[in-house]
Amino acid sequence: MTNLTCNEVFTWFFEITKIPRPSKHEEKIIAFLQNFAKERSLSCKTDNAGNVLISKQASAGSENRETVVLQAHTDMVCEKNSNVDFDFSTQAIDYYVDGDWLKAHGTTLGGDNGIGIAFCLAILDSKTAEHPPLECLFTVDEETGLTGAFALKKDFLSGKTLINLDSEDDGQIFVGCAGGVNTTGILPYKTDKTPADYFAFELSVGELLGGHSGDDINKGRGNANKIINRFLWQINNETDLRLATFDGGNLHNAIPREASAIACVPFHYKEKLRVAFNIFESDVKNEFAAREPKLILELESCEIPETVMDKASSDTLLNLIYALPHGVSEISYDIAGLVETSNNLSSVKMHNANEIEIVISERSSIESAKNDIKNRIAAVFTLAGATVSHSDGYPGWKPNLNSQILKTAENAYEHLFGEKALVRAIHAGLECGLFLEKYPELDMISIGPQMYGVHSPDERLSISSTEKCWQWFLEILRTAK
Repeated sequence: MTNLTCNEVFTWFFEITKIPRPSKHEEKIIAFLQNFAKERSLSCKTDNAGNVLISKQASAGSENRETVVLQAHTDMVCEKNSNVDFDFSTQAIDYYVDGDWLKAHGTTLGGDNGIGIAFCLAILDSKTAEHPPLECLFTVDEETGLTGAFALKKDFLSGKTLINLDSEDDGQIFVGCAGGVNTTGILPYKTDKTPADYFAFELSVGELLGGHSGDDINKGRGNANKIINRFLWQINNETDLRLATFDGGNLHNAIPREASAIACVPFHYKEKLRVAFNIFESDVKNEFAAREPKLILELESCEIPETVMDKASSDTLLNLIYALPHGVSEISYDIAGLVETSNNLSSVKMHNANEIEIVISERSSIESAKNDIKNRIAAVFTLAGATVSHSDGYPGWKPNLNSQILKTAENAYEHLFGEKALVRAIHAGLECGLFLEKYPELDMISIGPQMYGVHSPDERLSISSTEKCWQWFLEILRTAK
């Protein structure tokens, strides 16, 4: 990897890829950060949640400047292709270079937010960069609960300017983000002995692009749960279909890429089933041709299960999944092109206790709209007889276009590259909204190099954009007030 530019950043990023760091299991990366600080005699403290703060004195001549907080999160989304044997709790990420892109073999790369950690470590390790006093905040569990940001105490930070390093778009400065909440429906079901003279089949969908449920929700990508249910619902309206299993999606913040189900139909319907599937496959591939070029749909006969869901339970689940919304609900009327409100039907899981768990992730830049979509989904769950619960949720981050650090970042970008950076809000969630609740005086922006496919095994990080962003980052720190 010695041919990579920006070696001080990638040196640390490659070290980070060796360290398992699933959400809620960040012990190894926390220990790594603590040891990093100890080896360099840097001030370091860790709170009860596992958030780490490493401080560094200003470079010579910058002692009287205001402290800048740099922030990244330590956990990563652990998604892999179903045919890949990989243990995120023990194995290092198997990365490789493909032209300008850094990728991983069949798993998420962890650029979100490993590259943000690497920026922080590179500046903390630098002996030549010009910068004000720094506080590098590394939060835990951003991806599944924001528990680190929620737990942050009001006296943990001293700086009043914060640069979040968790964005993924080249040349863009983010000054606002959506708030979010998760809704879970638990649907009970009953089982019957599989009727005699029935035919069993397994239906699966795969090779969808998936992606981030905030950043990518406006791209019209296929939801594996919705696609597979669509066919099952159709067949259920033509014959006596009985579900045996339904499994799709994993993480609340990832658009489902894969799903499968086992179902039974009367044996006399076997040939009609194959014809219906062939038509459905053709229709769906045509429908998603521009958005999901690798979409795979498969229907195979399988061993007949001993039991299936009873008719009422099977009907209820199929109707429920069909009725639950997925995708963009509202576009902002204030910021051109910004998704205002959306939801992601993220996972459907059957449990041994005769319960089906369905998780929906809702986002909105308007708190009342977030509550509205949450309540709308709860109403659909309730009509189906499901028990409904909501996560605590997190607030959005309202843009401040008069921000001093925003002006600094804009000037630095134009000085370096001769063009203006794009200032925008993002539909994805960032921890900044929670930071602002704890520290109302914070002046914040979010930046980062170009990444695509985050929260999926297609995640890739641009090498040239990382080099560009590093130069910009150094110029911001050099010129910050």
